[in-house]
Amino acid sequence: MGEATFDGLGVTYTAPDGVARQVAWPDLRAVEIATDDSGPFAEDVFWVLHGVGVALVIPQSAGGSDALLTRLQQLPGFDNGAVIAAMSSASTKRFLCWERGRAEPGGAPDHGGGE
Repeated sequence: MGEATFDGLGVTYTAPDGVARQVAWPDLRAVEIATDDSGPFAEDVFWVLHGVGVALVIPQSAGGSDALLTRLQQLPGFDNGAVIAAMSSASTKRFLCWERGRAEPGGAPDHGGGE
């Protein structure tokens, strides 16, 4: 199960074996939800936070995942519809919830250069 935590610097996931990995907020490039068809008796929903050179995979059952969702929803242009679709999925799929530069607050496309 593990534990997901976050602060002003970034998101950390500490796996059950004690290994911790982090994505810093400035390095965060995209947020996805990955689902598979192994539920309901096995973990089948995962947060995937894509950073620079790392993808942090966090099981939905991890401690702190509800608070993490609340924080991720504050990202400009975060797609709550993708979260709803992911939670309704019973197959292997990926749902893009947020991508840096894809949208500004209010949902307007961001056509500027990179960040």
